Amino acid sequence: MRKRPETSSSSGSQRRPIKQPSNANSTTSLSSSMKSIRSGSVWIILSTVIIYSCYSVHYYQFENLPSPLTADQAGKRGFSEFQAIKHVKALTDFGPHPVGSDSLDLALQYVLAEVENIKKNAYYEVDVEVDFFHAKTGANRLTSGLFRGKTVVYADLKHVVLRILPKFTANEAADNTILVSSHIDTVFSTGGAGDCSSCVAVMLELARGISQRAHGFKNGVIFLFNTGEEEGLSGAHSFITQHPWSKTIRLAVDLEAMGVGGKSGIFQAGPHPWAIENFASAAKYPSGNIIAQDLFSAGVIKSATDFQVYKDVAGLSGLDFAFTDNGAVYHTKNDKLDLLKSGSLQHLGENMLAFLLRIASSPHLPKGKDMDRELKTGHDTAIFFDILGTYMIVYSQRFASMLHNSVILQSLLIWAASLFMGGSSAIISLGLSCLSAILMMLFSISFSAFVAFILPQISPSPVPYVANPLLVLGLFAAPALLGALTGQHLGYLILKKYLLNVYSKKKQLPSVIIADLVKLEAERWLYKAGFVQWLVLLIVGNYYKIGSSYLAVFWLVPPAFAYGLLEATLTPARLPKPLKLATLLMGLAVPILISSGTFIRLAGTIIGMAVRFDRNPGGTPEWLWNVIISTFIAVCICLTFIYILSYVHISGAKRSIILAISILFGLSLTLVLSGFTQPFTEDTARAVNVVHVVDASGRYGEKQDPLSYISLFSNTPGKLEEEVEQIKEGFKCGEDKVVDFVAFSVNYGCWTHDDTESGWSESDIPTLHVDSDTKGEERLTRVSIDTKSSTRWSLAINTQEIEDFVLKGNSDELIPYGNKTSVDGWHDIQFSGGKESPRKFELALFWSVKTTPSADNVDRTIHDHRPLLKLRTDVDRLTPKAERVLAKLPPWCSLFGKSTSPLTLAFLSSLPVNF
Repeated sequence: MRKRPETSSSSGSQRRPIKQPSNANSTTSLSSSMKSIRSGSVWIILSTVIIYSCYSVHYYQFENLPSPLTADQAGKRGFSEFQAIKHVKALTDFGPHPVGSDSLDLALQYVLAEVENIKKNAYYEVDVEVDFFHAKTGANRLTSGLFRGKTVVYADLKHVVLRILPKFTANEAADNTILVSSHIDTVFSTGGAGDCSSCVAVMLELARGISQRAHGFKNGVIFLFNTGEEEGLSGAHSFITQHPWSKTIRLAVDLEAMGVGGKSGIFQAGPHPWAIENFASAAKYPSGNIIAQDLFSAGVIKSATDFQVYKDVAGLSGLDFAFTDNGAVYHTKNDKLDLLKSGSLQHLGENMLAFLLRIASSPHLPKGKDMDRELKTGHDTAIFFDILGTYMIVYSQRFASMLHNSVILQSLLIWAASLFMGGSSAIISLGLSCLSAILMMLFSISFSAFVAFILPQISPSPVPYVANPLLVLGLFAAPALLGALTGQHLGYLILKKYLLNVYSKKKQLPSVIIADLVKLEAERWLYKAGFVQWLVLLIVGNYYKIGSSYLAVFWLVPPAFAYGLLEATLTPARLPKPLKLATLLMGLAVPILISSGTFIRLAGTIIGMAVRFDRNPGGTPEWLWNVIISTFIAVCICLTFIYILSYVHISGAKRSIILAISILFGLSLTLVLSGFTQPFTEDTARAVNVVHVVDASGRYGEKQDPLSYISLFSNTPGKLEEEVEQIKEGFKCGEDKVVDFVAFSVNYGCWTHDDTESGWSESDIPTLHVDSDTKGEERLTRVSIDTKSSTRWSLAINTQEIEDFVLKGNSDELIPYGNKTSVDGWHDIQFSGGKESPRKFELALFWSVKTTPSADNVDRTIHDHRPLLKLRTDVDRLTPKAERVLAKLPPWCSLFGKSTSPLTLAFLSSLPVNF
């Protein structure tokens, strides 16, 4: 009976004598050859090749934009960026145009005039209809994502709607339409060149081209230019729930921006795969990735788009596009035309034109009910990603599961056979190699997180890399790489010690030869640990049906194939040899091609989000965002560098690599500490808010002088001393004055009471008046609300006291009884509307039925500190003091707006529990 070998690579020594070297020179040459093939010069060349390859992939995938076309080059039926840019310029010239502003009325009239011109010049066999739609009061009661614990109420919204139909089959096409949607309105802090004047411009140019080609369509196309998106997706909701054309829509396409320009990629698709499949077939420059959809769905990206309304409220499938370049300028003054890259609109326009021509001409446009039925009976969601922005791969989740199961099964069988042949020593070696991968991850995260933690203590800003994103390579990637190398080397030493014990039992080999063979064997196990790492990720992703699991396939199969082709052998007698560089290059070629550009783009997106990270200013540690970024970088390095670093440990370049990493880190830190690089610039500004606050909250029914002051705060991590020093105006900063803006709280900020009594009057202060309070088994309190001059307000209802409520405005029921959610014991009502919106409302409060009348004293004490109602009303008006502060705001600062942000004048009021 043949004895089972202990390791597949060394078992041959038990069956076949090994010719021993005659002298020590042979051993020396073996050691020197291992170092010579991994010399410093070789690593410099290899690193250059890999870095250049990653850069090239990112460039072609995200930066390589088509040449803009003039009107003559595009012709009547094509798309011209030069024409679209004219629309962007016209809309941004109006300045910020939020809901309820005069500038929004001007922007609406501009878009209306343009679509009327499209109607006038349409092809004679094409029927173009224009509707200037005035939405009634309504309420968006979505309960997922950012809408949990919130109800968004709107009124007096106006939209421009354009419908294009083939004239001779207009009736049939009118019943089956495709919606293309974006929003005209902006937040109050920006003219919105990216978000979303660029989208509106693309739609206008698309509509012009479609109006010349729609005579052969089988389906109609509706272009919705809505308002109210920035105030809680109100425009899309009002159209879907109120406009008669909405019932004919079979598929929705939303155009958005979370930055300025670049390639507009798909970051949400489905749930039915029909749209993404047709886009992949039709688009000239397809761009999109399921990773963005997974992150968005998981809530990692804290945002929402109109597509959520189309999907959740209307039950539609479709596509959601977004510009993502320069994410740091999102909703700031720098969302401007100057930063819009040439070719950005041409890229989206040509893709959309080809896509619309394909699906509008298709007789197979799925209907909503058909989509639901197909999803239940076989069709499922799609996995999608593009390759270099030139080709898009789309396949179903069902196929993905089959593919993943096949890869997992084959991998497990190969590992089982390998471990069976290798015996107990192979099993232990595998375990120790996996330990090296774990140590690699722990050390990498620890090194980079340590730097992230101390950076706010020593640098001028907690986030000194926002304006210069490449700094993260030195600040976080360098220590992460050093930690990964350290952790893996520690695992290598442990593994080597074990293998030395195994090999020492082979008496026919000299100790010097054994030492070298052990190094080679350990190197191979470290390389194969990468297979196990990605296999585990694939198993987990496949189990939870995570679309991004396709990455694990590409990082597992090609390296394993290259190893099997160039390194593995069916003869177990072979002694280990140094891993070939060809194995590394062949194994990483496909993973780099598929994923390196995406990883770089994700890192850039996360860095840009630092500007608006702190949703409750001062509510999170200054180091937290650094730790998030550094951890992401460390994880990416550990997952992708595990194959590369396995080559380092027996090379002669370890010291050179460590020196290069240290120099990179030292140089980056020096640039930050010396002030040579600034954390913010005029084009990449820090997000701040300047609000004149009039606080009239207090005891109900008592005469109280309102407290007036200017509040300065920032969603960007860091103190405001430098900004205050430049502004002056008597500001004090600290955490001892918490400002409750209803939708969020400012835990760290600056304030001044000097000269704040002008620019407002007591007649602007909103009122909360208890009209009746019926006590009994079911207590009911009726409260009248007068927001005075404000058509934008937020009301928080204490759900620890109130079980449910009903809101009415102008005798119309806006929020009915039932189906309320809460967050931290509050339900927020967010209202925004046009100039004709109601200002007076009636609120019916249904109190919670206490099962124990004498509630816990501690709980009651806590509850007594919480008001029953909190109200904030916003007025788009600059008081003299606020105007002076804004005029002195440093150039590296910009006002920042979102749906929950107060305007420049805010009034606070409240109603206590014991009114």
